[in-house]
Amino acid sequence: MLNLETWEFLSYVVTVVGLPLAIFVFLWEQRRERLAEEEELHQRLSNAYTDFLKLLLDNADLHLLRQRAEPPVLSEEQEERRFLLFGILISIFEQAYVMVHEARMSHQRQRLWQNWADYMEEWCARADFRAALPELLRGEDPEFADYLRRMAASAQTKQP
Repeated sequence: MLNLETWEFLSYVVTVVGLPLAIFVFLWEQRRERLAEEEELHQRLSNAYTDFLKLLLDNADLHLLRQRAEPPVLSEEQEERRFLLFGILISIFEQAYVMVHEARMSHQRQRLWQNWADYMEEWCARADFRAALPELLRGEDPEFADYLRRMAASAQTKQP
């Protein structure tokens, strides 16, 4: 059998080695879970944007898949569909902003956010999208609305 000194020694070993190891494993698992959650979030948002692109394909007559110097002349019904699609896009962008954007982002989160910033910049470069923004941003998250307005203003100044 083990004597009292052996038990005492083993308790010290557990305290000195086991406890820090358990804390390390716990923190490591927490970090892995956080990264997995961020990846899942990014995947859900990417799926939403892919679904939006499919809507654009279904509404190819609106000419939203490529940027043109001059937006095409649309009928009233086409303008309504375009406005609706822009509304869906704003909803996706707002969701991405609220769920991903932070003042201080980790490197991984910054990479995820940059994809969305690129999409927003691409859409803000469109004159028809910028023209619809005041109405589209009504009632949206104020920080998101300010961010997109600044991006649209910047895109407008870059236009030839």
